[in-house]
Amino acid sequence: MKKVAIVTGGSRGIGFAISARLARDGFNIAVVGMREEAACGENLEQLSKAGVEWIYIRADVSNTNDRKRIVEETVTRFGRIAVLVNNAGVAPKIRADLLDMSEESFDYVLDTNTKSNMFLTQLAVKQMLSQPLQGKKRGTVINISSCSAEVSSVNRGEYCVSKAGISMLTKLYADRLAGDGIFVHEIRPGVIRTDMTSAVTEKYDRLIEAGTFPIRRWGEGEDVADAAAVFAGDNFLYTTGNYVDVDGGFHIRRL
Repeated sequence: MKKVAIVTGGSRGIGFAISARLARDGFNIAVVGMREEAACGENLEQLSKAGVEWIYIRADVSNTNDRKRIVEETVTRFGRIAVLVNNAGVAPKIRADLLDMSEESFDYVLDTNTKSNMFLTQLAVKQMLSQPLQGKKRGTVINISSCSAEVSSVNRGEYCVSKAGISMLTKLYADRLAGDGIFVHEIRPGVIRTDMTSAVTEKYDRLIEAGTFPIRRWGEGEDVADAAAVFAGDNFLYTTGNYVDVDGGFHIRRL
């Protein structure tokens, strides 16, 4: 029986790179996205070429009923869940100084990035707990946070807070679920070439050229997907609640 992975925000960017990598690794995929399925057709066709089954679930992870529907539709189609990748996320619609941040912007970012992580994970792991072991574990949760969990950006503080919250949720769920054979991990991407970073391409081009990142190139979605594939597999079984930086070495403090 093939393992099944849910990937939120899975139809483009980092999320699609993860969907495609897990499909190549033999997972059936539940792709969760906000767009019409027809708008994702070219990417979804790549999953078909990998020889796996997939479903597309159009859903807003910040919506309670949609979160329930994600789990229900996945189980109805595939019968179980092996991996949940919490990747869906948003940036502030307007970058504002910390002293000017609105409550509406804070709620918008935290609802999508952090609250949804908390409660979609809750639903998914309850399903995992009802399942027998598959391979060497009962399930895996992979949280895609950001270097912003540690790095201050005072013009998008709500984003930093949301990602720091994901880091704590990783620890909490890892602690709660370790005895049940469910592992929880976090990936902290740095500057990755996606729609979200397209508006600040020139800024990051300059930083890369200046050597701000020891590995002097843009990160790609596939770099994050490679890390996710390791966590999703059965060869990383004596650690949980941890994180890996996929940031070109940006986290290294240098003099």
